[in-house]
Amino acid sequence: MEPRMEGMKTAVSAYQTVQIDAAVLGASPHELIGKLLARAMEAIAEAKEQIQTKDISGKSQNIKIATSIISDGLRSSLNMEAGGEIAANLDGLYDYMLRQLMKAHAENNTAILDEIVTLLQEIKSGWDGIKP
Repeated sequence: MEPRMEGMKTAVSAYQTVQIDAAVLGASPHELIGKLLARAMEAIAEAKEQIQTKDISGKSQNIKIATSIISDGLRSSLNMEAGGEIAANLDGLYDYMLRQLMKAHAENNTAILDEIVTLLQEIKSGWDGIKP
């Protein structure tokens, strides 16, 4: 790759990081969960496209992003004591999604990815309806 092109890629990457940092720093905990849900759906949609174009590296990276968001962001933020049955149900659903992501990754199965996005959309719709 040309040095100039490499420099542009670095600049774009840095800009994207700043955008993300600014969005996160100014967000409430409620908004952060919404952003995590949206980003997980984005990563899964990108992974689906990459399965179709046989971009194995890109698919792996986006599955990893979605897995990390669901496991380390969404699932770990559940308050099992205060959340009661709803938190327990979400925990089970997140566990299911993580297992399905691994299956979709191993099998290059876009239908499974569609199912996970549908589940995340339903959660996000409910989350967006909550007044913080």
